[in-house]
Amino acid sequence: MTSSQVPGMLNVETLKQMVADERIETVLAVFPDMYGRLMGKRITGRYFVDEVLEHSVHACDYLLACDMEMDPVAGYAFTSWASGYGDFRLVPDLKTLRVASWLEKNAMVICDLLNEEKDELVEIAPRSILRKQIERAAAMGYSAMGGSELELYVFKDTYEEAARKQYNNLEPFGQYIEDYHIFQGTKEEFVIGEIRRHLDRSGVPVEFSKGEWGPGQQEINLRYADFLEMSDRHTIYKHAAKEIALQKNCAVTFMAKWDERYAGSGLHLHASLWDADGSKPLFPGKENLGPIHSSPLFRYFLGGWMAHIREVYPFYAPYPTSYKRYRAGSFAPTGIAWSYDNRTAGFRIVGHGPSLRIECRAPGADANIYLAFAATLAAGLDGIKNKIEPPPMFTGDVYAAADLPHVPRTLNEAIQEFEKSAWACEAFGDAIVEHYLHFFRTEQRKFDEAVTSWERARYFERA
Repeated sequence: MTSSQVPGMLNVETLKQMVADERIETVLAVFPDMYGRLMGKRITGRYFVDEVLEHSVHACDYLLACDMEMDPVAGYAFTSWASGYGDFRLVPDLKTLRVASWLEKNAMVICDLLNEEKDELVEIAPRSILRKQIERAAAMGYSAMGGSELELYVFKDTYEEAARKQYNNLEPFGQYIEDYHIFQGTKEEFVIGEIRRHLDRSGVPVEFSKGEWGPGQQEINLRYADFLEMSDRHTIYKHAAKEIALQKNCAVTFMAKWDERYAGSGLHLHASLWDADGSKPLFPGKENLGPIHSSPLFRYFLGGWMAHIREVYPFYAPYPTSYKRYRAGSFAPTGIAWSYDNRTAGFRIVGHGPSLRIECRAPGADANIYLAFAATLAAGLDGIKNKIEPPPMFTGDVYAAADLPHVPRTLNEAIQEFEKSAWACEAFGDAIVEHYLHFFRTEQRKFDEAVTSWERARYFERA
């Protein structure tokens, strides 16, 4: 099914007619920032079709050089107070034009960021970084298909109530582990069902939802697509879920670990290579790798991904809290190993024949999906280029293995691996590596400077 055949997707002529008929009043022109959040402008429908379609729209470039609190952060080469924090252009990618059905009379379009003076992508923008890796794959004769299984927690507290509680003693929807539970899922269906329905109506095809391993935890799975389209769908899902929860007087979180007592939330990333026009999967083959019948391409892609994952781990786990998810027996990976249909392995091979694919269980739900897919593709392509062999297939409990390489235990460790990687500079470019090193270091620094409620409870009286 092409994007134009997906329910909820729009073309320009249909949008113009809907604006004229007052069925669409507002167009959200958005782009993903470094955190993966959608930023942008609400544009009146008539102005969008009369002006923005031809001339684009502008935004301040500090949006790719600030932190989560919107504070401009010194030290970025891309922009600064010295350069005056100028503009970049938001150029609509019209293939992403869709209804935003959870908002009345709204449409949405995802934009690429272009230089203010030249028709060049802003290279450090997350969507640009993924585009570069997709272009590299295309030059080698490949297209990349992916899926993302994204988990979240649902709370009875609203966002405002959670803030008033200082995010302590929050009440999730559920008192017990609800993995696959239909009855417990019914309690959350008032919001999860609305998320599924509105995504389906908004050009984001949904396969299913299910209860997950934590109380109040759910997973919603979307239909797979090429890496760029899948990243757009994933990002819209996260954004829409929060707005729909707001409408339903509850809250959701995509924190990788919101409470040390409960299961973390993952982003299980599925990847496979296809031919240039996306019509033939290239991972199936005649080689026997245990229960897998695969091609050399599959083997090398897996080998490259495994060889480089520690070097790009901040793209999978971007915050200090992200690393609290990696615990033995948690269904989050600790050792770097691959196995067939084995949930203790960070690289779980699933499917047969045309559906053969690699599931990476390393990313958390807090990852920026554009960066995660870009890191995946860059590593896999290097594996193909240099014929990197994966280690032997692991069987058994990866958590119990003592001689495997370990995922980074902290963001600091991951930053050090990223910083010393000559391959990362080659794959992404020096400017991108330096920009995101500064971003990840800033997150770590802000965490290190904070005094937490845990510290006060532990040391206030007894230290």
